[in-house]
Amino acid sequence: MQDSSGYGERFGERLRAKATVFVSRSLRTTDIAVTELRSDNPEHGISAPLVREDAYLIGHHLVDYPVHEYFEDDRAAPVTSLKAGVTTLYDLKRSPQFNINKACHCVHFYFPRTALNIIADNAEANRIAELRYEPGVGIDDPVMRALTSSLIPAFEKPDQASRVFVDHVTLAVGIHVAKTYGGMISAVRPPTGGLAPSQLRRAQDALAANLHGDISLADLAADCGLSASHFTRAFRQSTGLSPHQWLLRHRVEEAKHLLRDRQITLSEIALACGFGDQSHFTRVFSRLAGISPGAWRRTLD
Repeated sequence: MQDSSGYGERFGERLRAKATVFVSRSLRTTDIAVTELRSDNPEHGISAPLVREDAYLIGHHLVDYPVHEYFEDDRAAPVTSLKAGVTTLYDLKRSPQFNINKACHCVHFYFPRTALNIIADNAEANRIAELRYEPGVGIDDPVMRALTSSLIPAFEKPDQASRVFVDHVTLAVGIHVAKTYGGMISAVRPPTGGLAPSQLRRAQDALAANLHGDISLADLAADCGLSASHFTRAFRQSTGLSPHQWLLRHRVEEAKHLLRDRQITLSEIALACGFGDQSHFTRVFSRLAGISPGAWRRTLD
């Protein structure tokens, strides 16, 4: 059972916001998570305290929050104004609280100490002491902005989100945070040989058998005897693609086989090949094949 209030519904309740969460086991022995919070008309006042724990929240704000009143250990930080697109860091050991005074829309990544330790160990780096940040202050972090933006479609349709993709982005955020705010210096050199042929075959077979992306990055990596970050780098070295990109291309190839059967509708093909709906299928197919599924089918005439 979840003990932390740093992610999911328990997090949303304390900030009086609707929460949508993805919990990742890409590090296998510990949970990391990403939560979208939305509140259009929240009750104003101080938020309920979060459970004190050795963990961090990394927030990315999608709308302006002009008066950001923030408290650590019951002490007020200087009042700041947060612009859409900035990143903030919060130490859950310091019992962060907020004065809720406006509607909000933000995404928060949750990383417990055990996760940061595993990230450092996988990089053969010294473990991080603390993350560096100025309480309540927004940071212009283009990497965080890009990574968070890539998850917005998943939050819009969480039942259609690819687990491999969400795991990949969440882990990438953890590595970025460890390097940028924790000073982690990796001693691991990027792999030069990629995956062994048997490892690559197992990984591709597993992805092909889970067209909806229900397999986790941690499971793919464990099957190859690697950490998730090492597996992702080695897979890209072998294929030129991330696991998620490879899966999308495989879905398109499977769709091409089904398009030859004119008795199968485009919407049926979309669902059979792991796409959320026909519009998602059309977007991805058009981007990778350079032509829409319907137009591709007509070329067979």
